[in-house]
Amino acid sequence: MKHAILTGANGFIGSNTVKYLVRHGIRVTALIHAGHGGNLPDSDLVDTCDFELEDIKAVKEKLIPGDYDIFYHFAWKGSAGDARANTKLQLANAQWTIEALELAHELGCKRFVCAGSIMEHETVAAAYTQGNKPGLGYIYGGGKLIAHVMCMSMAAKLGIELVWPEITNAYGVGEVSPRMVNTTLRKCIKGEAPQFTAGTQNYDFVYIDDVARAFYLIGENGKPFHEYLIGSSTARPLREFLTEMKNAVAPELDFIFGDIPFTGINLPLSSFDCSETEKDTGFRAEISFAEGTKRTIDWLREVEGAK
Repeated sequence: MKHAILTGANGFIGSNTVKYLVRHGIRVTALIHAGHGGNLPDSDLVDTCDFELEDIKAVKEKLIPGDYDIFYHFAWKGSAGDARANTKLQLANAQWTIEALELAHELGCKRFVCAGSIMEHETVAAAYTQGNKPGLGYIYGGGKLIAHVMCMSMAAKLGIELVWPEITNAYGVGEVSPRMVNTTLRKCIKGEAPQFTAGTQNYDFVYIDDVARAFYLIGENGKPFHEYLIGSSTARPLREFLTEMKNAVAPELDFIFGDIPFTGINLPLSSFDCSETEKDTGFRAEISFAEGTKRTIDWLREVEGAK
């Protein structure tokens, strides 16, 4: 890999992937919203190109075809918060992903790597479990699943290599969304006792530095038309992760389990198996959940203190 294009390059996962690629001497063309490149490294290897996801086809007029090896697609609207339940937006995301794939082909990229999610597997299980009433978060999962299926067919037609990494739960320094790790750590900083479900459902978390390295290795070594799980290789019941967090960052606080009902799908531990990722790409996570949450809470304290 000598030259990569990334959508969502200024976002949490995208910007960290850019930094990792640049450290390995890879040129990057970062597709960003105008004026939103503050998370990108200051490097001669990074060029920026303004774009809007809704009009990604217009990027073709700004770039020279034939100069790129790989296209990473990270841009996805409504990946956190209430927008995850916006049906029109999530369906639009799937269409925009197809248009990004078509753009990659038109620019001469050899392969297209999209940021998928383990929620695709949860969504299938939720939809095909008799009598189940899935929560609204599965609308986001449905968008990712639709994008995955359509990209497989379109990539086969176009003759471009599709590689589909699926993230379990990325977290770490730089994330600002109201997802579980951040919400819990903010409560710890305030001295509040976090409340959870019973925590018996299987779960996994992977630190952002490991995620960025995974996307590099999967982009380099992943087999075409394969999916690769990006996880810690230590999946277990959620309560065990949260107890590890408590012991690492807030041993004096009570973590309260069981007060919130669990309405999701409990995937078997086999669904979190990263052995194929390790075998094909050489990726294995290195940062423990205890270490990752320590780094993240230190950063959050610094950020919150600066406000």
